Amino acid sequence: MAKPDLLTVAEAGIYCAAGDFYIDPWRPVDRALITHGHADHARPGHARYLATEAAAPVIRYRLGVAVETIRYGEERRIGSTNVSFHPAGHVPGSAQIRVEHKGEVWVASGDYKVAPDRLSEPFEPVRCDTFITECTFGLPIFRWQAEAEAMAEIDAWWAKNRAEGRFSVLGAYALGKAQRLLAGIDSSQGPILTHGAVENVNDVLRGQGLPLPDTLRVTPEIDLKEHPGALVIATPSAMGGPWMKRFGQASTAFASGWMALRGVRRRRAADRGFVISDHADWAGLGQAITETGATRVIATHGYTSVFRRWLEDQGYEAGVITTQYEGESLDAPEEDVVE
Repeated sequence: MAKPDLLTVAEAGIYCAAGDFYIDPWRPVDRALITHGHADHARPGHARYLATEAAAPVIRYRLGVAVETIRYGEERRIGSTNVSFHPAGHVPGSAQIRVEHKGEVWVASGDYKVAPDRLSEPFEPVRCDTFITECTFGLPIFRWQAEAEAMAEIDAWWAKNRAEGRFSVLGAYALGKAQRLLAGIDSSQGPILTHGAVENVNDVLRGQGLPLPDTLRVTPEIDLKEHPGALVIATPSAMGGPWMKRFGQASTAFASGWMALRGVRRRRAADRGFVISDHADWAGLGQAITETGATRVIATHGYTSVFRRWLEDQGYEAGVITTQYEGESLDAPEEDVVE
């Protein structure tokens, strides 16, 4: 008789019976282990939250809840399991969650990125028997360029617009992507303005000691004539509404992995699309899986069916679980993670 899986999908989310806890549950539960602060992974209503020390401040701010913290690599006994959190490289404080029970080890990846940036704790592979992996960009078409090259493209776009006397409005998630852009661009070019949702997250992360360049919140009182040719970091939803009208004939762009698809770029009607993602690309997914040493890999939120077939072709025991995580979407509510 086969033993039951250590992690299963229940009505409320990914559940561990041996520890009586959930990982990133989408319905209220008693004990929730949270991989990071994006809205599809950190939801309100749980009785107890556990997250990394670096992820907790945004979660507290967003949800107004108490959050118990854990250091990366620290082992915590929960029920009859040993649990630890390990860097996922997605956003500051993001974690993979390792669960061990009677010698068996599972890792739930949350969202992750193996390529380093200038903001998040670098991804660390975690050895395990079974790896639950996201595959948001689980197709060979998705291959990211080097960080420095992508930032140089943004710098050149901004410089051109400045020379033409136009604002450069760049759409990015308020948590993670916006701050990654701020940390990577040449901020000496000129003033940087931010949507309120972005600036609220900036305030939280600066309070944690993360170095970010000076930015100025866009308010109804601001005189934009005092900031000609500024770079404006905005949430994607704000770029589609009346908030944008104040910038006149601005040049617009989005920073997302989905900008690798021409159809997405056309639908968003932006002048530019910069292919920058906080998720692993095709090569990164393969690298992460190989480095875990896992013999069983379970795919979630992304191109799961295609990715499962590829895993089986590589000799893995593969599966798919259905969750309510959204991955990266230009229309996802997580873009306005802090208003």
